[in-house]
Amino acid sequence: MSLFTRSRQLSDTTESGAEPDDDTGTAEPEGGGTGTEEPQDGTATDAPESATRAQRTSSVPSPPATKPGWFGRRRRHPRTARGVSVGTTVLAGALVLFALLVPNRIERIEFASFVRIPAEGVLLAGLLLALPPKPRRITAVVTGLFLGLLTVLKFVDMGFYQILARPFDLVLDWILIENGTDFLRETFGRTGQVLAVTGVIVLFVALLVLTTLAVVRLTNLMVRHRPVAGRTVLILGTAWITCMTLGVRIGTVPVATKGNAEFLGNRVDQVRAGLADARVFEKQASADAFAKTPPDQLLTGLRGKDVLFTFIESYGRVAIDDPAMAQQTDAVLKEGTGRLKAAGFESRSGWLQSPVTGAGSWLAHSTFLSGLWIKNQQRYRSLTTSDRMTLTKYFGKTGAWRTVGVVPGVRRAWPEGTYFGLDHIYDSEHLGYHGPYFSWTPVPDQFSMEAFERLEHGKKDREPIMAEIILASSHNPWSPIAHMIDWNDLGDGSVFHRIKKEGTNPTEVWKDPEKVRAEYRKAIEYSIRSLTEWVERYGDDDTVLVFLGDHQPVPTVTAGDTGKDVPVTIVAHDKEVLDRVADWGWTDGLKPAENAPRWGMDKFRDRFMTAYGPQG
Repeated sequence: MSLFTRSRQLSDTTESGAEPDDDTGTAEPEGGGTGTEEPQDGTATDAPESATRAQRTSSVPSPPATKPGWFGRRRRHPRTARGVSVGTTVLAGALVLFALLVPNRIERIEFASFVRIPAEGVLLAGLLLALPPKPRRITAVVTGLFLGLLTVLKFVDMGFYQILARPFDLVLDWILIENGTDFLRETFGRTGQVLAVTGVIVLFVALLVLTTLAVVRLTNLMVRHRPVAGRTVLILGTAWITCMTLGVRIGTVPVATKGNAEFLGNRVDQVRAGLADARVFEKQASADAFAKTPPDQLLTGLRGKDVLFTFIESYGRVAIDDPAMAQQTDAVLKEGTGRLKAAGFESRSGWLQSPVTGAGSWLAHSTFLSGLWIKNQQRYRSLTTSDRMTLTKYFGKTGAWRTVGVVPGVRRAWPEGTYFGLDHIYDSEHLGYHGPYFSWTPVPDQFSMEAFERLEHGKKDREPIMAEIILASSHNPWSPIAHMIDWNDLGDGSVFHRIKKEGTNPTEVWKDPEKVRAEYRKAIEYSIRSLTEWVERYGDDDTVLVFLGDHQPVPTVTAGDTGKDVPVTIVAHDKEVLDRVADWGWTDGLKPAENAPRWGMDKFRDRFMTAYGPQG
């Protein structure tokens, strides 16, 4: 066969739509010669014929000295090139299989998860084999990009499940990305934030590029080996149907899966619900049983009292019920109950169900105060731009209380603060604190309570106070944490520099879940002691304290428990204050019984206002 004939065949093959194997080199003349033929009888060729053949040969371009690809290395190192080609194909297949089969929750990742048959992969392979060349190439690229985006979404879900025990909401959760980067900066510094964000961006781009290249490469491979690929798709399709029909499993994992289709279907339903939620919430917010109540008929059972609504960050049911924490937490609550009783205070405790878990404190705070179920950022924004009355606003409406907020976790402008009807707000910059941050926490709880006493509660000849206080020392990552010192030694907070140095390193703590749980428990104990010792030290006959957790901690601490219960307690010196809630069935003391009443956090506002209204 002549070189011209071989080149023509290659050209015809390419034009017909079949992709040539990129490992195939330029063909040499048949017989391994130089392009001229020796006569079989050994006689010399006539000169005119030789000249004609030479002219014809000279009109054909000479083959390249080296083969294209890798700057000629394929020709010089054929075995290495072949090995790299096979290895790249194997990695491409592994990546596509990983993207199709990886779950969106870390705890579901196991060996059996990656030996399943994905229905989507089988259907996609059949489609690519059936399409003509150009549509096939376009479909391969689009599929690769989509598969990359799907994998990114699964990774984001993993993070959300680890922190919030729920998947990422494609409509409502984008604002949380900014909050997450702020948390990184405040916890690990600017450098840690930049490194983390850069890593996420690089991973995102790399996944999109690699999954696209992988799908394109596998598509070309299937086309070059169409008969084998067709039989393989048919066998896998049959196996999928059989395994699905018979319910074949590896352990608890089904062999035949359509997980990606279900995953996308759930996301479509989630988006629809998110878009419709605004209308549902608007209807709920319009109903307020106390909207038309005259100011002089509001909260009459608390007139003359100082009422403190205090949130303890991440104080969830796990701190009381988990066997690894129960003994120590129970001791702190019993000690607090006894010391308060010795100071003339009684207490009652129950359970509330928070709308969130792991994070999203502001959603819990607004649920408690507004009497509405604020489960996402869209509802929060709708609430804080509405005229819905909150518990704090109703106190202000009476004209009988000065309303203040102590929010040491706020480090920048907080325009929503005006919505809650607070006369004055003390953030981290206005508490007089000159000590160090404790990881995320700007101000230790004991100092926050002492600052409240100095700035508001301890003033002479003042009017009654209603305060919203948010204690932040028990905020993730719980390392390092402060510990109680003599109240007279607090000063301007400089003493906490030494205390911080004595604390643990969050990087080391978070390597071990058991250490994380231990530090969490210590942080909760510190917050409870800060609050109960303040009441014991500064409380009087007119002090009424309502304190509660805002949400459960992250799943690392709850060990996978998705419950959203938090403790809630009322402490008062005046017996009549607690008599008004006697029919609530709450437990005596700071620790709610396991079977104590459990309400949604959105139910507290109306029950509280009813109990302390004229009919209470």
